Amino acid sequence: MSLAELNERSKAIFRQIVETYLETGDPVGSRTISRTAGLGVSPATIRNVMADLEEAGLLAAPHTSAGRIPTDIGLRFFVDGLMEIGNLTKSEREAIRGKCSSTGRAMEDVLSEATRTLSGLSRCASVVMVPKQELTIRHIEFVPIAPGRALVVLVSEDGSVENRIIDLPLGVPASALVQAGNYLNARLVGRTIEEVGSAIRTELSARQAELDALTTKVVEDGLAVWTGGDAPASLIVSGQSNLIEGVQAAEDLERIRQLFDELERKKDLIKLLDLAKDGRGVRLFIGAENNLFSLSGSSLVVSPYMNGANKIVGVIGVIGPTRLNYARIVPMVDYTARVVGRLL
Repeated sequence: MSLAELNERSKAIFRQIVETYLETGDPVGSRTISRTAGLGVSPATIRNVMADLEEAGLLAAPHTSAGRIPTDIGLRFFVDGLMEIGNLTKSEREAIRGKCSSTGRAMEDVLSEATRTLSGLSRCASVVMVPKQELTIRHIEFVPIAPGRALVVLVSEDGSVENRIIDLPLGVPASALVQAGNYLNARLVGRTIEEVGSAIRTELSARQAELDALTTKVVEDGLAVWTGGDAPASLIVSGQSNLIEGVQAAEDLERIRQLFDELERKKDLIKLLDLAKDGRGVRLFIGAENNLFSLSGSSLVVSPYMNGANKIVGVIGVIGPTRLNYARIVPMVDYTARVVGRLL
């Protein structure tokens, strides 16, 4: 069903049901709607509309209750076409800006504070995907460790050292490893691999570098192991304890336990957050729309953030039950992502 297929009365009744459910968490009955919506129609008429909405898959009747709750499809229908986005208060904006202030702090500290602020304001859990930092290079070296294998040692300007192993053709002489290291050091020192990697590859493919075939192979494999895109992003999760506040029903506690299990599988969550980096603006993943949350019945509201080069580098957002106050949380996530982007 599309929004255009609903008449104005059906839209108004559906919106009132969803908004009441998001506020109370309880199934909504026809008498509740007739008393609060001011629609001027009888409970019997409302029941007929509710039956049509249930048949369309937008509402469901939990257990034997006479009331209705929105389905995941209904929630998507609501947020895409009927929800009125709220505005953050001045104090909320000031809290986000103040808590995320980056003066004299590392990027990860800023992002950690941003998640704590989001979880505090939303009373849900919050997540942020922290990109792997592109470190400025001080020195690179290739060390033979076995026939056909070498250790690539990368020393960054901050003194950190990272090692990775690469496979090489048998018979590569030690002199080729030294020459490859000298070639890269002359171009990389004081810069990041990401900054000069494509230029080096272009130079190699055009055979403008005075390197033999084996040394060229060492250089190409050394670049590939650092720029192959397999470096994992890290994930910060804050405010999980907010999810159990006020939860009493055994069924709800089980859903929260399942959500905690899902949050522990950070690799799966990172894959989901990667999807949000494909475009700009806030994205919502509601309940069973994504396999990761199909068991816990949870929603994720996320927005990408950018660095100074206007490049999307990470994602930040809020996770909680599908009964989120989307109209409030969407602008909150959007504003926080923009603040973080400005700080970076």
